[in-house]
Amino acid sequence: MDQRNLAQVLQQHGVRPTQQRLAVYQYLLEHRTHPSADTVYEALVKQYPTFSRTTVYNSLHALVEASLIRELPLDAEERHYDADIGEHGHFLCRHCRRIADVPLERTLMQALQPQGYAVDGQEITFSGLCPTCVAQA
Repeated sequence: MDQRNLAQVLQQHGVRPTQQRLAVYQYLLEHRTHPSADTVYEALVKQYPTFSRTTVYNSLHALVEASLIRELPLDAEERHYDADIGEHGHFLCRHCRRIADVPLERTLMQALQPQGYAVDGQEITFSGLCPTCVAQA
């Protein structure tokens, strides 16, 4: 997606399209690896040396608040981010710490919602060993 289209998406969601927010959002759209804030910062500071960690954290927060990305509470040590806001779960490998998307059927997601509650978000997480780590064990 080009910068003009990204800026329009941000504006449609009430987010001012600053250079920093555009760069962070584009990075997340292009890198579906569920990066941490530090990973995003390390990747972008090479291209944008004036970016600070605080700028990246604030940009991520603005994108989460606008529901353009998801903050994943999978790891007690650091937060990870996902630009795929569609319904799906995640798998966290306890050995290599990689996070993978897990497709889940919409009917399953709906069946798991508690009756009588106004659910505005859900996170289904599996943990264990990924296929690569199982093969190495």
